[in-house]
Amino acid sequence: MKQKFAKFMYGRYGMDSLSKFLTYLALILIIVSAFLRPYTKIVFFVLSVLCLFLTYFRCFSKDVPKRRAENVKYLAFRRRITDWFMLRRDMWKQRKDYKFFKCPSCKALLRVPKGKGRIRVVCKKCGTAFERKT
Repeated sequence: MKQKFAKFMYGRYGMDSLSKFLTYLALILIIVSAFLRPYTKIVFFVLSVLCLFLTYFRCFSKDVPKRRAENVKYLAFRRRITDWFMLRRDMWKQRKDYKFFKCPSCKALLRVPKGKGRIRVVCKKCGTAFERKT
């Protein structure tokens, strides 16, 4: 049986990060639909079935380059979100020692030590200088 499945899956894409996310999303939608009213329940259930269908379609697809490109886009999107949250976490941890400013021209995030009074901040990215109180 295991060999038959391996032979069937040969040349197919299989599971990746996007497929796993869609599977978890479908599971969450099914659980949420159990607690909703009848019409809303149907909508959530249909969305969960569509997510599962898309997951199986991706797993059994033989168009590997296209599925890989979709996964790369998903991973880039997920990376932007996780980077944003990690930056906020780091800023929270450093809030006692540093103050954070955005550059007025390029919007880069700059970190300066607290308690120095009014200082001149120079952006390392674009070279713009501005004064702020720390």
